[in-house]
Amino acid sequence: MLEHIKIEVDEKKWEGHPRITVAGKAGLPEAAKVTPEMLKIRDSRIGKPVLHKGGGFNRDITADNIRQYVMGIGDTNPLFLNEEYAKKTKYGSIIAPGTFFFSTGGGGYGGAVGGSKEEEEARRKREEERKKRGGVGGALSGIHGWYSGGEWEWWRPLYVDTKLWAVGVVRPMVIKKGRMAGGGNIYIDYHDAIQIHAETRELIGKQLSYSVKAERDEAKGAGKEREKSGYTKPVYTKEDWLKILELYDTEEVRGAEPRYWEDVQIGDKVGPMIKGPLSVRDMTAYIMGAGGPFLGRAHKIEFMYERAHPRVLDYVEETGEADVPELVHIFDSFARNIGVERAYDYGMQRMGWLCNLFTNWMGDDGFLWKMTGDERAFNQIGDITFFEGKVTNKYIDEGKCCVDIEAWAKNQRDMWSMVPKTSTVILPSKEHGAVVYPDPAPKLVEEVKAARPLHELIREGIL
Repeated sequence: MLEHIKIEVDEKKWEGHPRITVAGKAGLPEAAKVTPEMLKIRDSRIGKPVLHKGGGFNRDITADNIRQYVMGIGDTNPLFLNEEYAKKTKYGSIIAPGTFFFSTGGGGYGGAVGGSKEEEEARRKREEERKKRGGVGGALSGIHGWYSGGEWEWWRPLYVDTKLWAVGVVRPMVIKKGRMAGGGNIYIDYHDAIQIHAETRELIGKQLSYSVKAERDEAKGAGKEREKSGYTKPVYTKEDWLKILELYDTEEVRGAEPRYWEDVQIGDKVGPMIKGPLSVRDMTAYIMGAGGPFLGRAHKIEFMYERAHPRVLDYVEETGEADVPELVHIFDSFARNIGVERAYDYGMQRMGWLCNLFTNWMGDDGFLWKMTGDERAFNQIGDITFFEGKVTNKYIDEGKCCVDIEAWAKNQRDMWSMVPKTSTVILPSKEHGAVVYPDPAPKLVEEVKAARPLHELIREGIL
């Protein structure tokens, strides 16, 4: 194909590059398997806080970054979008919704995505040393994973013009048999990602994320059974679209009208709120606002990254292509390669929609303190997600006027997209006054204080 290109090639230099591996073989490389060494590497990282001073798609909270993020989740709240409106609120400017942290490295991949030059160089040297010893490239390297939920806490609003750092902490993994692996092992990876103000070191919020990992061959095999389940792409009639559009038009955004704690009753409904029908356009909009773990690199930057991370690519036998696994959100063939019939949403995207439900309901003066989401059915292209909730408790906790809300989501097939879980909103009170912000647990504060940059921990042999 490129016979007309005249250049001296050092073939040995490119041995092991995944592009050369694929192009030089009649068959595709064998999918990675979880090994005892991989699990040992991961276990060695448990409970060791790592300070990330760079990384993430967004490093700062800016008005433009907020706008791009909320546009990507379809959130119309003027508190996040309209500077003139936001000036009249108690914040004095626009703020970001809590799940904006997905764009700054506080999301579903265990701390900051990417990192400083020092971090990347330290990672590269560590992997090279492992390979010299005949070891694997890293903890669960080459094993497919997907974000499946998380437990959030926030302690302060996300103000514009804030520079963020992140502290990542690996937590113990759970291994069990799972449907997504055809009855084989699935590995539930838990990570804490704590976002802190880079200048004051104040803790702003955190998420304990759940990422499910499964060997690609087992996940692909499990998909053969799911193909029999009638998960065909839905087709919506004129009558269906009239209902969809009406649900969007009647979505409640409480906004400037305070929702007082005294006015809320146990059993009150929250929502409904609709998202979808899901399209590749929705996924593209989300990536533009939140970024992604693999889709932020192009051309030379991508190919050099692959050289340092030779297991990063997904090999799709159906098309003969090799590319990053994140393309499961764009192309059906990549999704089928891990056992899902069509391209599907980002789990973090769905969690952002759940946050949208609560911020719509609580109004500008409320504060989302805790949020838990547990995702189930894959939300595939064409699917609709319906969010609802109900108030289950109200109480005062050390001056904080709290409301517990059980919220869930289902798709158009009446399958659980997110199972019922409880989240907590703090509301203003007619009697007790404005929202009192919570504080992080003292143990977590101490853990953050002990965090050190990744390159230092690698250099000292701690990680």
